[in-house]
This record gives sequence, C-alpha cells and structure tokens, in this order.
Amino acid sequence: MHAAGLIEKKRDGGKLSPEEIDALIQGFVHGTVLDYQIAALAMAIVCRGLDIDETAALTQSMLKSGGVLPRLTDGALRVDKHSTGGVGDKVSLVLAPLLAACDLAVPMISGRGLGTSGGTLDKLESIPGFRTDLSADEIASVLCRAGCVITGATADLVPADRKLYALRDVTGTVPSIGLITASILSKKLAESLDALVLDVKWGSGAFMRRREDAAALARTMAEVGPRLGLPTHAILSQMNQPLGRVAGNAVEVREAIEALRGGGPADLRELCLALGSRLLVQVRRAPSLDEARRELSTRLDSGQAMERFEQMVAAQGGDLAALPAAAPAPQGGEICSGRTGFVAAIDTAALGAAIVQLGGGRLQVTDRIDPSVGLEMLVRLGDAVVAGQPLLRLFARERGFAEARRLASGAIVISDAPPHIGPLWEDCRDG
Repeated sequence: MHAAGLIEKKRDGGKLSPEEIDALIQGFVHGTVLDYQIAALAMAIVCRGLDIDETAALTQSMLKSGGVLPRLTDGALRVDKHSTGGVGDKVSLVLAPLLAACDLAVPMISGRGLGTSGGTLDKLESIPGFRTDLSADEIASVLCRAGCVITGATADLVPADRKLYALRDVTGTVPSIGLITASILSKKLAESLDALVLDVKWGSGAFMRRREDAAALARTMAEVGPRLGLPTHAILSQMNQPLGRVAGNAVEVREAIEALRGGGPADLRELCLALGSRLLVQVRRAPSLDEARRELSTRLDSGQAMERFEQMVAAQGGDLAALPAAAPAPQGGEICSGRTGFVAAIDTAALGAAIVQLGGGRLQVTDRIDPSVGLEMLVRLGDAVVAGQPLLRLFARERGFAEARRLASGAIVISDAPPHIGPLWEDCRDG
C-alpha cells in the first residue's frame, strides 16, 4: 500500500503494522515520502491515537533511521534520565555527575529550551567555552574522562525524530502521547543504555497541566521502553512552582553547584535522590532504595559528585571560574505581596514567560540568550506572607523588563487559607 493509502487507513481508525510504520518513516527520512504526507499522518495520529504496539513500532523505526552511540570497553553500566521539562529544572546538572560518582556511565543527550521551559544545553552554555556539539568520538572521550557527558544529539542519531519534530512543531501535532513517547525513547535507545528513569511533570509550569495526562504518558513510556530492551521507570513530579529557588541559566548552574557540594534547595536534592536511587536499584548497584539514597547522599556530601561535574566541564571546554554573575536586580525588580495571607497558587508558566521576555529563553530557535538574567523565588507554596513582603526578585537588564515584571506580578496568588500542596513526586504505577 502506498503512503497515501496508509495515511488514509490510520485516519479511518485502522491499526498500522510495524512494516507499514517502518515504510512511512524510512521513506520520510530518505525523501520518498513527502513532508505534507507525514504531516497528514501526524494529524491522523493526534486524532486517532496510537496503541502500544504501534507506539513501540514507531519508536523502533525512528531509532533505526540513524546510528547509536557505541558501548565503551570499560564495562561500566550506562544509565540516563529524561525530564519532560519545567521552570527551574536543573536536575540533569546534578544527577549526571552524581551517577558518574557512583561509577555509572551517563551519556546524556539533551535539548535546548523553547517557550517557557529552560533547556539543559542553554544552561551549560552559560559556562564560557562549554561545548554541546560533540561528535560521537568526543562523547566517548568525555565519558572516559569524567563518567558523564551532556551534549546535543549528533547528526547521525535518530534523524527521523529531528525531521518529524520540526513538522509537528509547525503543524500543531506535538500533543500526542504516542508521538511524544517515540520521540523521547528513540533518542534514549540510541544512547545504548542499561536503564532509564523518567521524570514526567505536571502542573502550572509543565507541558502536561493535568496529573492524569502526565500519568498516561508516563505509563506508556514505562511500557514501551522494556518492550524494546530498555528497563524504564517513571515518576510523576509537580511543576506547580519552580524547582529550587532560582530559574534562568547561569543562576541555575550556580544552584546546581550548591547541590553538588551537599547544599542547595531541599526539593532539588530530593528529586535528584528519588530519580538516582531508582536507577541504582534498576542496575543492581544497590539492593534497596534506602541503600541507594544513602550512597547518593554520601557522594553529594563528600564532594565526589562535584569533582565529576568539574571534570565534565573541563573535558567539554568550559571555564567554571568565568561563569557570569546574575544580572543586578533593577529598581522595581522585587515583586511584593499586596496583602497578608498565604501563597495559594503560582502560575509557573507565567514565570517562565517572564524569563523569556528578559532574554533568558527563546520564542524562536534563532533567538540569542542572555545567561545572566532570571529570577529568584523568595516564597514557596503554602508560605504565610504579610502585605509588602517580597515574593520574588528579577535578575534583569532593560530588555523586556516591563513585560516581565507584569507577568511576574500576576503569577503569585495570595489567599486567606493555605492550599493543599501534595507530594513533590510519586512513583507512576497504576495512575
């Protein structure tokens, strides 16, 4: 059946076989299936969905479209984590060197920010000289030196995903659990991993606002990964307020360094320990989650994780001593409470949008980033506040300041009663 017939079959609610999916994807990569045909297929998938069999087949075909990272000969177990993204999420900067300090290899392929979620590569590029465009040979070299590497995808890794995502982005077909799953897992499978942990976020600053939608995505990925030979565990975490105290680029690197030295915000440390402990148990480096948490805590508090971070930064050309300071808080850069009460809600996406207005994020891929701007949260959900008390501080220059201040001013809701907050994270099991 030709591409048009397969697309019509899916649009009519039919199930595509692995061979049919592979014909469409490989044809797309090699130019025999055209962009507008794959755009129509993506729209049919958004409308009709993909079942688990189809999602696994799509993931496998996308993986097959390119090469994979070779395994090293040192025998180190290879692990990674993926987050669906959020404001202030600097977990990767802490977790990769922390796992490396436990003698695991972490070949982390990361992305850039677009919209209100910050990108791991943008944060690391705030370190002068830090390279995120490593070749496969360079990735292997950094892994040997530091035990971890954080870089962008090479041109040979999953080209089908790169082409398909570009189409989805401009055709409004991003929100599909099957397409999201295939996009994420195909790239992680290309890293030749022994185990993967997923941090699927929900809330006011997450791609998935509703917990039940995040749980559905988490369950799908946790089922498809093992089908394709990759042990996968998922947790759900709240993004109803920024993670940690600060959000931006250079300011998040500094906060990650605090955590790597045994300090930093409690929520950042907790999420790193939760994700890391599940990986250690998955690869049998620890007999229980409690033992795993103790080992990870020791590696943080002893400075061993920080040593790995410094080795990775040096191996990727970065100069930590030259990390930019935060832009000075301008006049009017502190947002204060207009009344006495409790912090009842935080529009975290609005705070992310404020950072973008300041130049700390992108509206388009070509936008340049100012690494020194961002914000600092001075309160958390549930805190009691009084009228006139500072709620947050902007690190800003003149660019976009008025609009950023407007967005930030309306992002924090004060009420008469404290809210129900719920846990920072939970294991995703049956939803």
